[in-house]
Amino acid sequence: MTLKIISAEDILFQGEVTIVRLPGTMGAFTVLPGHASLISTLTPGTIGYTTPGGSQEEIRIGGGIVDVDSDIISVCIY
Repeated sequence: MTLKIISAEDILFQGEVTIVRLPGTMGAFTVLPGHASLISTLTPGTIGYTTPGGSQEEIRIGGGIVDVDSDIISVCIY
């Protein structure tokens, strides 16, 4: 899957991942390969993701939105 996390100032991450964990408004959720398409708002919290090499990373956010479509996860945060 491809994950892109952007803010108004910068691209915070862009690359391949195997798992993404997001703080959705209706509750935290995980995106795995083949996930159904969705758009969701995000609450303040942490986006966690795992790279194909097994490295686990986190980015703290104040909120935002996410679009998941065809194994492309696009996140716009503030």
